[in-house]
Amino acid sequence: MNVLIVDDHAIVRQGLRQILVESGKIDLIAEADSGAGAMRQLREGEWGVVVLDISLPDRNGIEVLKQIKKERPKIPVLMLSMHDEGLYAIRALKAGASGYITKQSAPSELMAAINQVAWGRKYLTPSLAEAMADSFGADPERPRHETLSDREYQTLCLIASGKSLTDAAEEMCLSVKTVSVYRSRVLEKMKLKNNAELTHYAIKNGLA
Repeated sequence: MNVLIVDDHAIVRQGLRQILVESGKIDLIAEADSGAGAMRQLREGEWGVVVLDISLPDRNGIEVLKQIKKERPKIPVLMLSMHDEGLYAIRALKAGASGYITKQSAPSELMAAINQVAWGRKYLTPSLAEAMADSFGADPERPRHETLSDREYQTLCLIASGKSLTDAAEEMCLSVKTVSVYRSRVLEKMKLKNNAELTHYAIKNGLA
């Protein structure tokens, strides 16, 4: 099996590489530190699984995931994130991911997830499977945050977690002006007046 690791932190890539090497099941491991690098590697090689970080310096990981599924729909993508499942997992799975694990997961869980998605199956923890079932069986009137774009949703989560516009812009690798535009769209779409109402909504709906 050939595995492509996409993460902007060298120490994380090294740790993942070590886990894969020690498993003895991986033929080739390549790395990319950005969305652009991921797409370049994707087009140049043949990959059994892509392990994709949700936070990249040039693009949101879910945007990269959508592009991967558009160009190479059969390649399974395992999303890797420092965020809890509740924040991005369902959104990632609906965008085409085969599984979602956090960076706090044990090495054995990573290998179990890679093996499962490589065989064409989904990798879901029990809590994520329950959340997925709830989301598909939910009232047809969707929660307001589900109408947001990926960037708008990311802005909502960052502001609700207490990040300033400057901090959010740095994490998203965007200008403060651009993040301010996203914030305005979030408030407008969700019919909220300010950051306090936004934060209250996020907490009430388990987003923060």
